[in-house]
Amino acid sequence: MRKILSISFLSVILTFFAVPTYAVCPVCTVAVGAGVGLSRWLGIDDTIAGIWIGGLTISLIMWTINWFNKKKIHFTGRNPLTVLGYIVLIVVPLYYIDMIGLPHNTLLGLDKLLLGIILGGVLFLMNALAYNYLKRRNNGHAYFPFQKVVMPVGSLAILSMIFYFVTK
Repeated sequence: MRKILSISFLSVILTFFAVPTYAVCPVCTVAVGAGVGLSRWLGIDDTIAGIWIGGLTISLIMWTINWFNKKKIHFTGRNPLTVLGYIVLIVVPLYYIDMIGLPHNTLLGLDKLLLGIILGGVLFLMNALAYNYLKRRNNGHAYFPFQKVVMPVGSLAILSMIFYFVTK
């Protein structure tokens, strides 16, 4: 309870010093690293933090590719380079600050944070694609309000709960 109150107080104080920014990869990477550190401080398993980092990564990749499309920016290898770029900007710094690659922080033979990133990214992508498929089948309309958000975020929440009970 003391940790939660400390974090809440710190969050409120920091909002007074917030300045408008445009989220770019370095900012997101720092935020992800801080989020992992905070989740470790709160005692949240790295697999669960990784699930959300993986979802965020895929979301950023999709936003960037859509932005490229809107701006009519095309170049050879654009999509694979975008995917690789985000993975490098998010995963590599986590390795160099010793958040990935710790010898006793593994599950199923993989680093817990990396496993979570992979599973969260794949699940988020699958649900985003499933939403697009369902929307096409329903004449371009969602089946229910906020379906575009509920499907990927809900699946990440369910997977997080599964790992919460498995790693407890």
